[in-house]
Amino acid sequence: MAQRGMPSSAQRVLEEALGMALTATGDARDTADAVAAEGAYYLEQVTITETPEDDYEYEEIQDDNFSIPEGEEDLAKAIQMAQEQATDTEILERKTVLPSKHAVPEVIEDFLCNFLMKMGMTRTLDCFQSEWYELIQKGVTELRSVGNVPDVYTQIMLLENENKNLKKDLKHYKQAADKAREDLLKIQKERDFHRMHHKRIIQEKNKLINDLKGLKLHYASYEPTLRVLHEKHHTLLKEKMLTSLERDRAVEQISGLQETLKNMEIGHSYYVTETKVDYSCEKKNTPEGPTQKSLHEAREQNKCKTKMKGNTKLGEQECDCFHSSSSEISGFLSGDQKNKDSEFPVDMQPNPNLNVCKENLSPAKFDYKLKNIFRLHELPVSCVSVHPHKDILVSCGEDRLWKVLGIPKGNVLLTGVGHTDWLSDCCFHPSGNKLATSSGDTTVKLWDLCKGNCILTFEGHGHAVWSCTWHSCGDFVASSSLDKTSKIWDANSERCRCTLYGHTDSVNSIEFFPFSNTLLTGSADKSLSLWDARTGKCEQSLYGHMHSINDAIFAPRGHMIASCDACGVTKLWDFRKLLPIVSIDLGPSPGNEVNFDSSGRVLAQASGNGVIHLLDLKSGQIHKLLGHEREAHTVVFSHDGEILFSGGSDGTVRTWS
Repeated sequence: MAQRGMPSSAQRVLEEALGMALTATGDARDTADAVAAEGAYYLEQVTITETPEDDYEYEEIQDDNFSIPEGEEDLAKAIQMAQEQATDTEILERKTVLPSKHAVPEVIEDFLCNFLMKMGMTRTLDCFQSEWYELIQKGVTELRSVGNVPDVYTQIMLLENENKNLKKDLKHYKQAADKAREDLLKIQKERDFHRMHHKRIIQEKNKLINDLKGLKLHYASYEPTLRVLHEKHHTLLKEKMLTSLERDRAVEQISGLQETLKNMEIGHSYYVTETKVDYSCEKKNTPEGPTQKSLHEAREQNKCKTKMKGNTKLGEQECDCFHSSSSEISGFLSGDQKNKDSEFPVDMQPNPNLNVCKENLSPAKFDYKLKNIFRLHELPVSCVSVHPHKDILVSCGEDRLWKVLGIPKGNVLLTGVGHTDWLSDCCFHPSGNKLATSSGDTTVKLWDLCKGNCILTFEGHGHAVWSCTWHSCGDFVASSSLDKTSKIWDANSERCRCTLYGHTDSVNSIEFFPFSNTLLTGSADKSLSLWDARTGKCEQSLYGHMHSINDAIFAPRGHMIASCDACGVTKLWDFRKLLPIVSIDLGPSPGNEVNFDSSGRVLAQASGNGVIHLLDLKSGQIHKLLGHEREAHTVVFSHDGEILFSGGSDGTVRTWS
């Protein structure tokens, strides 16, 4: 590899460097052979011949800085030089950047420099560079004549670099494998723990199931006793009623005898007429749907008083008169008890909404804006109902109160207290002077709005009552309950006239068809049912909802039914054909209540996310009213459609206009 024109010393250094390079590459020959076996490179044996030196003269250049340690130097100096070489080697390894696979092969001088730097032979490198660059400056040699390093050396360097990188990757992979092994052991321990916890929960569940079965059997053993006690309770109530009637008759007789004795002492004789009850007077003075208290007051007011006429003596005739009057009173009471049951009307008046001309209707409104917020209840508002004739509304809350508000100021006119649990629904009597409320205490109460007191309580449901509604005639109240039944109550006879069985889950809403004897119920069993209130039979069932139905209502004209479920889906049904018309998905928040405006062209839905949706039934567009901070439970229109009322879970009633 000696170049022509070099001095003997530079030539000697170059030869020594190449010899050391070949020696150093001898250890990596196995790697090169492996790569050659794969077909990447092949190593060929090349014989290098020296050119004759007869035509050249060499000058020896003295370098004072270059010195080769001789064998006579002391050991300490040799150790110091070895340490310096080791330090230089570490520095060079850190800073040396190996060429990539696609780099151009290095020339001889670059290869020698890199090799000497890599081996830490700094002094030899300094000597070589000083002589080499002096020759270049003198122009003795030319750079073009310098050849390239064989590819095998470049490949060896690349393989060494790749080997280092693979060792680093191997180290990282070992660390990742150790970490994965630790994570696997941890996950296996957690799996074993959760498996044991699952087995324990299954054992507890089985134990609870067995305990529940035992409690059911224990409860079943008490059912006959409870039934007997219930019958005894009813018997005692009847006896108490009869006793009170006998006591009233005895008080009458005693008062009559006292007056007779007083007149006898004074010396006046009199004639006692028979005491009779005027049936026409009884019926005229008795209000519509009286309670037990009002019935008792009416009877007290209509008792006929004894009159003094003529001059007779008290004897057997007077006693016969008292017995005669008592028998007539008892006969009247028994006849009145039989005639108190109201009759369902056969010839109902036509629905006045059918005669409303569409041309006279004002355009539907959708641009409602929040106007007032009335904070009426401490707990969520469950229902809002508008008075049929006056500008007042009633709100019911879960704080067991109902309140009457004046519109539009929102001043509280009346507060009702009596239920022992949350209120679920309320409904005005068609005349507007009474109010029906349903509650979680399993009762339905009737209230006199003039006095604000409870006039009648219906008890019979086994669980919470969700909804109530008045019949158009005002004599019947219908209610739906969590006990999977609905009941029809007679406000005059003060008893349950019929129980509607058929739903397999909670009955969440109930509504009378306008001016008819047809009932609509919506249930958690995902079905709507139409009932004949006179017979208590289910006439038709409508299926289509995929979730529990929360509310269902008739359109004002009665030609359409709207219903909403727990997933926010609102459906419209053709009541004449009993077929679905359209389904609108307003979810995923549940739809709590739906209501039509007076024209039947706008449907409002109170949603669980606090949004009031307004559906234009003509165009199908949906408008949103945003104002509730939390869930909206109820929504209702005013009679003229100018105001919209809504109640939410924050205990407020909001007005939109």
